[in-house]
Amino acid sequence: MTEKLYYQDAYSRDFQARIIKTGSDEHGDYVLLDRTLFYPTGGGQPSDLGQIAGVEVVGVELVNGEIRHYLGEKRELHPDMPVHARIDWERRFDFMQQHAGQHILSAAFAELLQAETVGFHLGREHVTIDLAVPDLTWEEVEQVERLADRIVFENRQISARFVEPAELASLPLRKQPTVDENIRIVTIADFDYSPCGGIHPARTGEVGPILVLDWERYKGQVRVRFVCGQRTRKAVSEQRSILQQASSELKTSQQELTSQITRLLSEKTELGESLKAAREQLMQFEAQELLSRAEALRTIKLVSSSWENRPMPELQRLAKQIIERESSAVCLLFTSGANIQMVFARGQEVQADANQLLKSTLAQIGGKGGGNPNIAQGGGTDTLNVEELIQYAANLVRELP
Repeated sequence: MTEKLYYQDAYSRDFQARIIKTGSDEHGDYVLLDRTLFYPTGGGQPSDLGQIAGVEVVGVELVNGEIRHYLGEKRELHPDMPVHARIDWERRFDFMQQHAGQHILSAAFAELLQAETVGFHLGREHVTIDLAVPDLTWEEVEQVERLADRIVFENRQISARFVEPAELASLPLRKQPTVDENIRIVTIADFDYSPCGGIHPARTGEVGPILVLDWERYKGQVRVRFVCGQRTRKAVSEQRSILQQASSELKTSQQELTSQITRLLSEKTELGESLKAAREQLMQFEAQELLSRAEALRTIKLVSSSWENRPMPELQRLAKQIIERESSAVCLLFTSGANIQMVFARGQEVQADANQLLKSTLAQIGGKGGGNPNIAQGGGTDTLNVEELIQYAANLVRELP
C-alpha cells in the first residue's frame, strides 16, 4: 500500500520514493509508488500534477485501492527503481485555497440561511456549490460573504484527522459522511466540522478573500459560482478592466456608469420603437408601390416580386400589408439566397387558396411549407431559377377561373 504523504504534510513539494509497480489501463501508462505526495482525484478535488523521475505526471487516480500516477510519455521505469518526484505546487496550493474556501462559504450559507450544500465542483477557473434553496438575493449573498471573510481574517486553524464511527455522534457535523470507514473530518476551529478527503491549508488566512461571482437556478436549487485567493485577485482585476473600458467608451466615471447605462438603454428602446414605426411606414409605401405595378387579370390583381436574402418575416408582413390594402390581390413574394423561400397570400375577394398555390409551386423544387388559404409560406433548394419559379406560380394564378 502506498504511504499517503499528502495527509502528513500538505506543504511538501518534492519527495523520494520507490516504484512498486508499473502498468497500463484505459487512462494510459502508470506507476505505483511506495509513498507519494500526489493527491489523487477525489472528494471534489482534482488530482495533483508534477513529475516523477523527470517524466510528466498528467493525472493521479485511485483505482481498485491503488494510487495510479499516469505518465505523459513512456520511459524506462521499473519496479524497485528509486525516483525523485515533485508536485506542481502552484496548482496544489490553488486547489487547497479553493477547497478550504468552499468549506467556509458552505458553512456560512448553512449558518446564516440554513442553506445546505448538496453539490460541489472545483474547476480550473472557478468553484461551484449547489444550495438546497429556491433562490438567493444580493443582500443574502453579501451577508454570507461578510461572515466568510471574517472567518478568513481571523486566521483560524484548519485541522484534519481520521475518526472512528463511534466518535462521529459527538461532533457537530455540517453534513454526514458518505463512507463507513476511514472517515476523515476537516475542522475549522469553532466554525465547521465536515467529513472530507481533500487537502487544505493550515489556517483560514491562507484561503485569501472569497468572492461570489454569480449564481443561477439549477434543477430547483441554486448554483453559486465563486473564487478564492489568487483567483479572486484575477477576477477583480478582470472586472475592473471591464469597468474601466466601459467608462472610457461611455465617457463617464465608474460611479456614473449605472445611470449612464440606464439612460442608454432607455434611448435604445425609444430608438427601437421609432425605427420600428419607420420600417412599418416604409413597408406601407412598398406595398402601395407593388400594388401600383400589379398585373390586372379578370378579377384579380397579381402582385409578384423577388429579392435576395430578404428575411421571411419581412415578406410575411409585406404580404399582409398588400392584401389588407387590396382585397382582390394575390401576392407572390420570393427571396433567394442559400435557398429559395416564398410567401403567397390572397385578399378576401379571391377564391383561390394560397396554400394550394404554394404546394404546387414547392413541388417544382422539392420544397416544404404550410399555411392556410389566406397566407402560406415555404421554401426549398434553388433547383430552378427564381424567375422561372415566379413565372410558374404566376401562370397558376393566371389560369384561375
